[in-house]
Parts: sequence; C-alpha cells; structure tokens
Amino acid sequence: MGIALSIENPKPEAEAGLNDLVALVADGMARVNTTILSRTGSDVAMIPEVANHLIASGGKRLRPILTLACARLCGYAGDADGDVKLAASVEFMHTATLLHDDVVDESDMRRGRVAARIKWGNEASVLVGDFLLGQAFRMMVEVGSLRALDILSAAATVIAEGEVMQLTNAKNLETDEAAYLAVIRGKTAELFAAACEVGPVLAARPEADQAAARAYGMNLGIAFQLIDDVLDYGGTSAELGKNVGDDFREGKITLPIVLAYRRGSEGERGFWRRTLQQGEIRDGDLETALDLLQRHGALQETVARAHDYGAQARAALDVFPEGPVKAALLGAVEFCVARAR
Repeated sequence: MGIALSIENPKPEAEAGLNDLVALVADGMARVNTTILSRTGSDVAMIPEVANHLIASGGKRLRPILTLACARLCGYAGDADGDVKLAASVEFMHTATLLHDDVVDESDMRRGRVAARIKWGNEASVLVGDFLLGQAFRMMVEVGSLRALDILSAAATVIAEGEVMQLTNAKNLETDEAAYLAVIRGKTAELFAAACEVGPVLAARPEADQAAARAYGMNLGIAFQLIDDVLDYGGTSAELGKNVGDDFREGKITLPIVLAYRRGSEGERGFWRRTLQQGEIRDGDLETALDLLQRHGALQETVARAHDYGAQARAALDVFPEGPVKAALLGAVEFCVARAR
C-alpha cells in the first residue's frame, strides 16, 4: 500500500517557530507553571495526585503561551500578573476538558501516559476536572476584568456544546462538513480563540484588535484540530499523546472520514458502516481505512484545508505592527500545520 502523504515530525524550521514563541514568554510561563502547581493544592490528597498526573505529563501548553503572547503583542504591562492568571485559567480549562474527554471516549492513554481514569477511575477524573474548572474561574475573578471573565466563561459553554455535538455525531456517517466544522470550532478552536482574545482585552486595546486576536486563535485552533485528525491515521503515539487509530476505534467522524465516505463506492461505504457505526473492527481494518483515505485524497485534502485556515490565522495578525512577538505567532501557525506534510 503506497502512502502519498508524509506524516512526520514537524520540519526543523517549524519547530523553531514555536521555540521562538516559547522563548519570548518563558518568564511568564515560569510564573504560570508556579501558579498551576499552587492552585492544584488541596487537603483532599487525590485532587493534586490526579491533576498533577496530567499536568506534569507534558504537552506544549500552547494555549496559555498564546494568552501571554497576545497580551505582550498588545503592550500589556503585566500589572498584578493578570496575564499569568488568565493563562493558568486557560490551561486549567483545557486540562479539565481532557479529563472529561477521556471518560467520555473511554481512552486509555493521554499525553503518552496511562489516562487518569484508568489509574483513579472515571468518577475521580470527572470530579477533579470540575475542581480545576472551579479554580480557573476563581483566578478569572481575581484578575478583575469582567470582559475577560465573559470571554472565558462563554468559551466554557461553547466547549461543552461542542463536546455534546461530537457525541451526537458519533458513528453518524451522514455527518457533513458543516456539522464537523461546527464540532471542532466548539470543542477545540473556541478555547484557542478565547486564549488569544483575552490578551488585548487585558491591554485595553480597541475591539478591532480583540477581534483580530480572536480570529487568529479560532483559525489556528481549527488548523490544529484538522492536523490532529490526519495524524490519527498516520502519526505516532508520541505526536498524538494517545494511541494512533483511537478516533477510528472510537467511531469518531472526522473530516477525512466525511470526505472518504462521500467519495467512496457502496462497498467502501459498507466498510465504514461496519467499522465505525457497528464497531465491528477486525485485524487489518485500520490499514484498510488508511488505504481508502489515501485513495480518495481525504488526508491530503484535510491537510490542505488546515493550510487554508493557517493562512487565515496569519492574515488576522495583519492589523498588528511587525515585531518579534508577531513573528513568533506567525511561526506558531507554521508549527501547527507542518506536523503533517
């Protein structure tokens, strides 16, 4: 079976783009990490155990990095560490959704380690996720920006809606592209958008700048998720932080599946119905799925769509002056889309 699409580690120059962004906000991220550790403390011993199991497992912490970078892009002076608290809030929101998602998806791995639900159970994972959300909102209140609180609380609602939409669409092969994009806008891109938007809000920048930062984050988040969907069929466990093929085994309808199902023969559609709808997965089915996705150009087209959204993310930054922070944010786009090439 020939594989036309190269799905590898990002190009060195793409990694450099992200490294530039990481370096620019290193001091702020050190304070974010300190805040995260202090806010997971509890007299209930299981809470820090479960929370730190996932938090300490790594991840690039791209979302809080974006919060710090967008605040800096807009000239925020860091009064009272408002950017640090909002960045930590964003990371707690993200971590809570991961804990909840693993329960819903019955996942065994997260960020290359055994999922918290396997080690402590579903109940503990859900409840510790709730604890982190509570801590996130406490920090938002401490910052004292009603607008930032509104943005992030609205994001929490939209994320939940996106997760429910995904649950509704699970195993539904009649899902179309519009429905799929609505899901990933909610469950993934909304937090990227909110993480970026609160930066110019803290800096008291005009609404046009806030909207531009939000558009950057939204389009970046969509591109990021599209590439994740491709990597599930040809990446590595290290890249994904979960088992390759999990989306296939869980019957998730992602854009590559939508495209391949729509373009396939009736016999091929029967394969997708057996595996994704009925859950009857046999040895070799993942390889067959990859062959069908390649045959119909579904992975390549999904990567192309990610590049289109990446271009929109870059264009959204046009309103901001040139400088090292803007250059690094542009580099982050290249990092996200170059994970599959």
